[in-house]
Amino acid sequence: MPAGRRARAAQSPSQGGDVALRVAVIGSGPAGIYTAEALVKQSSEPVEIDVLERLPTPYGLVRYGVAPDHTSIKSIAGYLRRVLELPQVRFLGGVTLGADVSVSDLLSAYDAVVYATGAMVDRRLGIPGEDLPGSVAATDFVNWYCGHPDVDAGRFSLDSSEVAVIGVGNVAVDVVRILAKTSAELSATDVPHEVLERLRASQVKAIHMIGRRGPEHAKFTLKELRELGELANADVCVRPEEAVVLGGDHPRQVRGNIEVLRSWSERAPQGRPRRLDVRFWLRPVEILGTGRVEGLRLERTRLTPEGRVRGTGEFETLPVGMVLRSVGYQSVPLADVPFSMETMTVPNEAGRVREREYVAGWLKRGPTGVIGTNKSDAAETVRTLLADLAGHEHELKTDLDTLLSERGVRPVTYEEWLAIEAAEAELGRTLGRGERVKLPGLEAMLRACRP
Repeated sequence: MPAGRRARAAQSPSQGGDVALRVAVIGSGPAGIYTAEALVKQSSEPVEIDVLERLPTPYGLVRYGVAPDHTSIKSIAGYLRRVLELPQVRFLGGVTLGADVSVSDLLSAYDAVVYATGAMVDRRLGIPGEDLPGSVAATDFVNWYCGHPDVDAGRFSLDSSEVAVIGVGNVAVDVVRILAKTSAELSATDVPHEVLERLRASQVKAIHMIGRRGPEHAKFTLKELRELGELANADVCVRPEEAVVLGGDHPRQVRGNIEVLRSWSERAPQGRPRRLDVRFWLRPVEILGTGRVEGLRLERTRLTPEGRVRGTGEFETLPVGMVLRSVGYQSVPLADVPFSMETMTVPNEAGRVREREYVAGWLKRGPTGVIGTNKSDAAETVRTLLADLAGHEHELKTDLDTLLSERGVRPVTYEEWLAIEAAEAELGRTLGRGERVKLPGLEAMLRACRP
């Protein structure tokens, strides 16, 4: 039997043996695949799991959110791959909930459904000028350099000499690092070749990374921050007056960040081709421009005794031609699935949404934790699901394969995904660029797996 596939002939009680519990998992990122793994590892029920994914490729943010130069983190894909190759698990790519199948279709074909679609969009700043051309969600930029098929490889032309990145988390650090590096430094990564060519032609000379609060409030990890200090192509600068830290007993991670930032504030620029200014105590109040971004107006901030950020009435303007907004991810509603606009999550109780419907990952708890956090989160959801369905006798009335065939939907199989992987490896060899190079766009992927 091919990897990632299984026999579909479920036994009925009259045939003897246990009837497998059939579960659909919506989303093939870490949360979805860890859910499939937790279902397989439990010993109380035989299971059959279909992992449905709207893209032809699995792994979610591991493939399309982790920076291409962070190969050690991307190696998590190897672990996720082994789960998809378990005989109880089947990958169905190119199937979209709400367009190709409905919730009622799934509940008719499976004993349970688990939603694990993650958090796919950036939060907005809510300031004037945010919708000007050149004001971009960081997720779009990340998707671009990670080769996401939703973003055309020609989307960005880096023709501005100055760029602002709003946010001081790990995503913002990834974005400024990619902007600061040379194309030669990125050549051995899996960045699509068209994207690499645009990075090679980049006119960016100055990058401003901006935080509303002080260094002790920044969300980046110490490892990510130190990487910025190792950039060969950019001077990293911090203003001494902005590196001042308010009193308090800070955790070890925060103390490490503070020490690194203070050391940067004490060193002189070396005259490298690019400059990264890490700024604090500033908040964006308006993106300026006529027809496109021409500047960013910032207000100096301070903390109130209650710990809130307030403006001081002091303003400055940066002459930037692009603003990348990186102030947090949020989930989006799914068709016919409950959703809270207040928490931007699916309301749940230990993963339970409604009868036979469950949720896992960022869609369940919000964009918190690291990739591994999804493992314990998925385990909780699976425990709830199994307790609810113990001794289940639900009659399944629909066969998903038949339904999709009748609607003209041909899912991308796991074997076809492997063909995409092979084509990317071949492209990397052809271009002399390393282990693999991502194919640009959906059509190229489908040509690779369905020649």
